[in-house]
This record gives sequence, C-alpha cells and structure tokens, in this order.
Amino acid sequence: MNKSVKIGLGISALAIIALAFFLLSGKKKKEEVMFETAKAEMTNIQNSITATGTIEPVTSVTVGTQVSGIVSRLYVDYNSVVKKGQVIAELDKTNLISELNNAKANLSSAQSSMNYQLANYNRYKTLYEKGLVSADEYESANLSYQQSRQQVAQAKESVNKAQTNLGYATITSPIDGVVLSKSVEEGQTVAASFNTPELFTIAQDLTNMRVIADIDEADIGGVIEGQRVVFTVDAFPDDTFEGRVTQVRQQASTESNVVTYEVVISAPNRDLKLKPGLTANVTIYTLEKNNVLTVPSKALRFTPNQMLIGKNQTIEDVKADKKVWIKQGDTFKAVAVETGTTNGMITEITKGLPDGTEVLVDFKISNQQVEFPQGNQANNPFMPKPRNNNRGNGNNSQQKK
Repeated sequence: MNKSVKIGLGISALAIIALAFFLLSGKKKKEEVMFETAKAEMTNIQNSITATGTIEPVTSVTVGTQVSGIVSRLYVDYNSVVKKGQVIAELDKTNLISELNNAKANLSSAQSSMNYQLANYNRYKTLYEKGLVSADEYESANLSYQQSRQQVAQAKESVNKAQTNLGYATITSPIDGVVLSKSVEEGQTVAASFNTPELFTIAQDLTNMRVIADIDEADIGGVIEGQRVVFTVDAFPDDTFEGRVTQVRQQASTESNVVTYEVVISAPNRDLKLKPGLTANVTIYTLEKNNVLTVPSKALRFTPNQMLIGKNQTIEDVKADKKVWIKQGDTFKAVAVETGTTNGMITEITKGLPDGTEVLVDFKISNQQVEFPQGNQANNPFMPKPRNNNRGNGNNSQQKK
C-alpha cells in the first residue's frame, strides 16, 4: 500500500469519527447574550447596624442608710409609687436616742464649766487691773476660759451629729418614682461600716426609659447623636419600638478581645410595656435619605464589550467619571451622571438621568440546545436500541436448547 492510499484512508477515518461525534452530540450549541436592566426610580436609601442592649430607667436611685441598726418598719414594697420626702422605712432608734441624750448631757456639763471659767476669768481680770495678781495668774485664768469655750463648741457638734444620726434612722424617698427592688425585711440588721447598705432601688419615671447598647468598634464610626433607632424585645415580639441615639460614650470596654462602645438610646414607654432589664435587639439607621432617584450600584460598574454585542450593534461611549449605559435599539449608549449617597446596593443619582430610565446592570450568556427532529433520532445508527425483554415467555431458553 503506497503513501497516498494511507493518507486517504486516514482522512476517511477522521471524517467518520467527526460524523459520529456530530450524530451523537446533535447540532452545536448556540450562545446568546442577554442583558439585565433596571429602572432609575425614586426610593429611600438606608443603611443600618444591629446590636443588643439592655433597657433601664433614665434615672434610678439606690436608697441606703448611713447608720447601723435594726429595720423596725417598712412602709413600701415592690412597685410602690412614692413621692420625694415620703417615709419608706425606719430603723430602731433606741441607741440613737441614747447617744443624743448623752451628747446633750455632755453639752450641759461643758456649758456649766464654761460659766465657772468665765466668772473666774472676770475676777482675775479685775485683780490684775488693780495689780493684786500676777500676769501669769491672769493668763492662766484666761486660758482655762478659752478651753471651756472650745469644749462647749465640741459638745454642740456632738449633739448635732447625734441629732443627725437620729434623723438618718428615718429613711425617705429622694425622688418621685416607683420602687423597683427591696433588699431588706423588717427585723433585719443593717451595718453601715465601709459600704452603705442598699435598702431600695427607686426609678424616677418608667414612662421614659432608655437602652444601653454595645456597639462594635467596626460600626461605632457611623453612629452619631440624633439617628433613628428601632428595636424589639422578646417579651413583645410583634411590637416595634422607636427611639433616638442620645449619647455615644467614649469609654471603650474589652471582653474576649472584642472592643465595644456604649450608646444610649431613648425609649419612650407610655404604655409601660418596656420593663427594666429586658434585652433589646437594636437597629440603628446610620444612613437615611428619602425620595431620591437611585439606580443599582452595579449599573455604575457595567461596561459593554464589543465581543458581547451583536454584529449590527454599536457602542457610543462618553468621557465621564461616573456613567451608566442604556440601550436604544441596536446602540449601547453611555450617559454621564453625578452620584450622591450610596449604601452599597443602590446609589443616588443627582444629575444626568431622568426618572424611569432603563439602565443596563449586567449580562448573562446562555446556551440554547437545538434538539434533533424526532425522525433523525429514530434513524441515528449510534442511538441505543430498546431492549426486547420477553420475561413473560418462559419457553425461550428451552427452544434455544
């Protein structure tokens, strides 16, 4: 067999293989480019961060006692409404009254001693002026008198202190409010040594609460006073409460290498649903701009390519820092725009684009499979044939034998 015959046989073999591949795979897939569009429309741009916090009264006071003693009477309980100056508890006053009486007795004695020293000083003064006593005796009498005056002053202070301590035995409310907690019972002994014993906690106004939220250091830069806040609590999952950021505290706290900052949020509570200690799931709107013209942010990143468009389609570009693309018939046209606020998903268009304009945002390449006609599939010699399964004929094996 010569060389030309071998080449001819090889070409024939390749043709047969190509024909077989074509028959097996059907007609070739046709690629189609589809462009996604979106309307420029008036909408609201929002950006928010989430956190958790604790609900607490705006003003709460812990009431204690500055003297030790036995609690003899309690006049309030949990949730009691109190007024400023109202007596809410009393300590046993027996020892305090005794201390006051003792101080008064010491004051009386000191005053008697001072009266004697005053009279003695006046006598020595008269004798000294007549030259009947020495200067040393006169000055000694004067010194005794001055010391007695100081003793009287000290005795008066002791009386005032004892009187004040006796007054401390009567516990009064420092503010108008509601009793949140009670830490003692009647007959219990309280000791005021280094720490003031806590008797009650009184909240001033439960209709005006606040939320103390812990904001992560990555989000705190966008939080400022006055921003709108919405939050929910597990006790009322169907209710949404609103407030405002009233304070961003500068002190940071670190726990498990996580740095957070406290943000104070107002929480009006007219219906008294919010209770101190509830956990609030907070959403702070760090960006809010209403009724502005926007387009999807990815429209500003979209650029058509000559390889993606059809043969009869053209591209009209413009020189601009920001632009979007529109499709007019067979023309892809760039439109220069000016942008404003963005939240990453949508961007405000401040100039250059009318409301309702369809802008291009993305494209997709799809493959369309063209199916063989039914007759071609039946005549394809490479297609698998259906199996003739005659399980119902039990004599086949015997006939073959």
